[in-house]
Amino acid sequence: MSTDEAAEMMLKLQKQGCHNINFVTPTHFAPQLVKATEVAARRGLKLPIVWNCGGYENAEIIKLLDGIVDIYMPDIKYGESEPARKYSNAADYFERCKESVKEMHRQVGDLKVDARGIAYKGLLIRHLVLPNGLAGSEKVLEFIAEELSKECYVNIMDQYRPCGKAYEYAELSRSITSNEYSKVVNFATKIGLYRGFSVGSLFFKPSS
Repeated sequence: MSTDEAAEMMLKLQKQGCHNINFVTPTHFAPQLVKATEVAARRGLKLPIVWNCGGYENAEIIKLLDGIVDIYMPDIKYGESEPARKYSNAADYFERCKESVKEMHRQVGDLKVDARGIAYKGLLIRHLVLPNGLAGSEKVLEFIAEELSKECYVNIMDQYRPCGKAYEYAELSRSITSNEYSKVVNFATKIGLYRGFSVGSLFFKPSS
């Protein structure tokens, strides 16, 4: 679609009562989306812009989005290079992801919500737990707690299901167990993280 068409679609969504404009896997269209957002803003767009991405970003591109994006929603898929290389052909995934997520956090800070509990600005990180510890979850969570903020909203996800080529790898050919998921959540609480991993609640505090 054209720049004008994209801008008009954003305005239509605003008129329908949507809470935000969510760009999914958008980075390869960054110039076009920024232009369309500029046009929509001139015509009255006031909704937050969400940059919903896989985490494997170019930090220099993320820097150019400063002041344009309101909510960053990246994945952090891997905390170690070998699984990232083996399963996603991206041995430098974690290093590139850390650079980009740090820049995202610098721009928008921790996730902020209004009186209705609806996010309007900040960083929301997703991390999918993989079987057999293959996501390097502890390293991911340590990075968040130590290099970003213990106030970070971290959606620790339990919905991994093997599909397609995952069955070619015995270690990835099953869903995670409840114990594997609990271990990651318990580690997160142990190092001081608490936002985002209780179903149906923005804020989760471990019991004392």
